[in-house]
Amino acid sequence: MIVKQYMSTDVVTANLHDGLRQTFYRMREHDFHHMPVIGEDERLVGIISDRDLRRPDWIDDEENVAHYYLLDNAHKVDKSMTRDPFVVHAEDNIQKAVELMMEHKCGALPVVDDNRKLVGIISSIDCLRAFHDQDV
Repeated sequence: MIVKQYMSTDVVTANLHDGLRQTFYRMREHDFHHMPVIGEDERLVGIISDRDLRRPDWIDDEENVAHYYLLDNAHKVDKSMTRDPFVVHAEDNIQKAVELMMEHKCGALPVVDDNRKLVGIISSIDCLRAFHDQDV
């Protein structure tokens, strides 16, 4: 089983200077939990997750964890994303994707070519589907 058999290729991406509110609504509209971030050269530079949006780094730590904040477009994706995320290639074995996700506690991995151009994304659900298909 290889990554390209189970990855999604119709990937919605964010740009470095997209606002967090705009990004949140795009993720919500498409029911995504992860969105790759593309730089000006169209190469992968990061990934942003719904977890990043729930508690962005730009919020000062307070004793009250229930700190209220407004998710607005003044705060940009580049301040809250994970830079240089772990990736896989389309020809990699699904097992490699699973091991990376487990080791680094992430729910999705961008799939890139040798020039770090995005070709897809594979999620933990995609990997579960691969293992389910193997048993069927």
